[in-house]
Amino acid sequence: TGAIGLYNVGQSCCLNSLLQVFLMNTHFTRILRRITVPPHAVQKRRNVPYQMLLLLEEMQRSKQKAVSPIAFASCLSIYRVKLFVQHDASQLFLTLWNLIKRQMKKPELVEELNDLYTICVQEHLTCQKCSSETKRNSSMLTLPLPVLDSNSHMLKTLEECLQYFFHPEELTDHNMCFCEQCGRKTPFLQSMKLVHLPQTLTIHLKRFCFKKSTYIHKLSHYLPFPQDLDFNAVLTENQCQADDSEKATWKYEIFAVVAHSGSTNCGHYCAYVRSLTECKWYCFNDSEVCQVLWDDVKCTYGHCNLHWGETAYLLIYMKKCPQ
Repeated sequence: TGAIGLYNVGQSCCLNSLLQVFLMNTHFTRILRRITVPPHAVQKRRNVPYQMLLLLEEMQRSKQKAVSPIAFASCLSIYRVKLFVQHDASQLFLTLWNLIKRQMKKPELVEELNDLYTICVQEHLTCQKCSSETKRNSSMLTLPLPVLDSNSHMLKTLEECLQYFFHPEELTDHNMCFCEQCGRKTPFLQSMKLVHLPQTLTIHLKRFCFKKSTYIHKLSHYLPFPQDLDFNAVLTENQCQADDSEKATWKYEIFAVVAHSGSTNCGHYCAYVRSLTECKWYCFNDSEVCQVLWDDVKCTYGHCNLHWGETAYLLIYMKKCPQ
């Protein structure tokens, strides 16, 4: 199953959690196993996909409860990814993914990696005076969902967070945009429409925010997320820019949760991952790995009175196989 722990080699709990999510994803490891192996020792030490592949093979061969990711961490340090510092899981995930993508030499593997993780959206800006509209397609690696609305009210479910993210926003007063048709700044309506969802969907719950612009505050309130997620049942027709064949694939089931406990300055990460080969849940807490139940994963929903408690931060959903 690859359910082997990773030793903490210097506040590497964030890195360890993300590695477990990557390496337990068989869709990702099928791509990883087909990379071009660098010909020289120096290149091998500097190549992130190759070092990740070595770590995967060591984890699969090991008879121990855990292995050390020190060679992989040393490789990352070449690219200024430091040990002995507190990392943010969403930022480190983006850094790792970009390094992997940039160092994969085969164009077909880069394309497969994009297909596996990349979300496509279309941004709309509409002038409220003359109705002129501009559209721009863009891609993102995660869906960064706010957990508070514009009035700082707590959003109550993951579905509510998704609806709020794709809800049109009025740009007025100091947020007005310049309209070329009108020749001046006017109120605009800004909206985001969903175009394409990948095989592996990563959702970033924005639980860290600035409070009074002075310090970063962790939002630990209760926010449940479902095992099964159907975007067609969550978003309206106006929030989608896709044909029926694309939308037919927008049914997901939870694959992994990267959870954070502690405070912003002194925290710890662990990962809950559902084995795609066994369909069993495991908790990866650095070198400790144990089998858990869905009820244990639900403990990461959060609690207003437990600011130091374990709270889901990254949610990874896997596209359901068609019947």
